[in-house]
Amino acid sequence: MCVGVPGKVIERDEYTAIVEVMGSRMKVGIILVPDVQVGDYVLVHAGKALQIVDEEYARASAEAWALIGELREQGVLEESDR
Repeated sequence: MCVGVPGKVIERDEYTAIVEVMGSRMKVGIILVPDVQVGDYVLVHAGKALQIVDEEYARASAEAWALIGELREQGVLEESDR
């Protein structure tokens, strides 16, 4: 199973985009989502945007990732917990 993290497209060119993911910006491939526009939200995995998602889904997903991080910091979850 692959897990994608949500990000907002900040800039784009023909085959790549700059996406803000949890406060960091990264360059990702957009060949799988050729219709993506600046301002859209995408799921990112392994340096590729996998699909376009709506803002509500992106926000809920980011909150879930943040909670997982907090639980790991508190020792409630370990890296191996899935």
